[in-house]
Amino acid sequence: MTRDPCVLGIDLGTGSTKAILLDTSGAELAVASVPVPLSRPRPGWVESDPEDWWSSVKGAVAKVLAAVESPVGAIGLSGQMHGVVLARPEGRPLRPAVLWLDRRAERSLEAYRALPPAMRTLLGNPLVPGMAGPLLHWLAAQEPAVLRDAAWALQPKDWLRLRLVRRAGSEASDASGTLLFDVFQNTWALPVIEALAIPARLLPPLSASDSVAGPLDSSIARELGLPGGIPVAFGAADTAAALVGTGLSETGPLQLTVGSAAQVVTLRGLPRPDPDLRYHVFASAVPGLWYAMAAVQAAGVALAWALNAFKATWEEAYGILDAAPWGGTDSPVFIPHLAGARSPSMNTLARAGFLGLELRHDRADLLRAVFEGVAFSIAEAAGALPEFVDTSDLYLAGGGTLHRTWRQLLCDLLARRLLIVENPDASARGAALLGGRAAGIIEKAASVPRVVDEVKPEPRAHESLAMAFERWKRAETSSIGNSPP
Repeated sequence: MTRDPCVLGIDLGTGSTKAILLDTSGAELAVASVPVPLSRPRPGWVESDPEDWWSSVKGAVAKVLAAVESPVGAIGLSGQMHGVVLARPEGRPLRPAVLWLDRRAERSLEAYRALPPAMRTLLGNPLVPGMAGPLLHWLAAQEPAVLRDAAWALQPKDWLRLRLVRRAGSEASDASGTLLFDVFQNTWALPVIEALAIPARLLPPLSASDSVAGPLDSSIARELGLPGGIPVAFGAADTAAALVGTGLSETGPLQLTVGSAAQVVTLRGLPRPDPDLRYHVFASAVPGLWYAMAAVQAAGVALAWALNAFKATWEEAYGILDAAPWGGTDSPVFIPHLAGARSPSMNTLARAGFLGLELRHDRADLLRAVFEGVAFSIAEAAGALPEFVDTSDLYLAGGGTLHRTWRQLLCDLLARRLLIVENPDASARGAALLGGRAAGIIEKAASVPRVVDEVKPEPRAHESLAMAFERWKRAETSSIGNSPP
């Protein structure tokens, strides 16, 4: 008896790699996650060894294959945005991958600021040191020999695809997040690349997210326990893939995704960059659509940092969150900018910290303040998007919002109904859907997310949180004003 094929999606995240199998209707068959270690060799540096990525891919794929008997008919990819992987032609990395959290290229932003205004306008995005363009500028100055030996400068999921099919390429959703991309022409910004003296030969050709990049290499297939020749799609950046995974493919609705970082996104027919560059505009995985994104640099990252620093478990932290009303005006304040700030200030030099501490405050107060600080940062970012003002609902996705009380805190603060989408594994699911579309074996996903639950705001809680939010914003403004030069 011949079984219908299933589709494999692989999401190469910051702290873990996730694999998912979908049937031809898009229903989930199996999902697995394997952690990935991060390295911080110097203050402000954040790296990953791509070989650790590869080990995590093999582990996650092995887990889902063990759970399902159907043959895999296609593979799709998604991955963390920004950063850079320098690789030889066949994919061997020349140095550890530099990640989006990295701040070593802060001074390279001066080279961007020195560009003629017309050139900077092409990029349509605020300057962030963890994006590939500033990082390549830094590497050209600090590690020129490595850059000379490199055949490709790739985004994380594009490096993985090179490993899978032995052919380099990228697509617009990731390329538009490099600060080397012309958002108006939807292609590499060659004038900017030339002005920054970045070798254009390092940038791969671009294709559509749901097109086939090539067949799975036979030797790599053996490592993964798969047959060779399976079509591998180009895939998409994690946020763009998440929009596909939840079914958001029309303009109008907003979606909040909370993971290592947090994003509030909405689709647009045109990029329309913010004149004040308080948020990003990137290409979506759907041809002809863009998305505006207000970003929080450290969401789950900040929560995980706090749990590690205070030797707490997630169960304990959620118990603290459950224990008392939030938004107290005499509670400690936590500024979560552990890796700089994104929307709306785009201050890469911003730092984190606790304020308003008194002798009576204890460990539970500090852990609670971290959750509130992350929530306040998300609310501040959301307010930068013009579309946020006119919406009464937000779709909620991401593995960082599974706890009911944490959801309620976000809901009460934002004063918007939160519509919980069916699957928190949105990026991996989107990757699989793109792979299935590329191979022609999966039906087109719905254009509206499937909602499985909802959270309604409580007016009294919102009033308390609104006052606490104003207090937090004053503290954050003071904190950013005192950031080191």
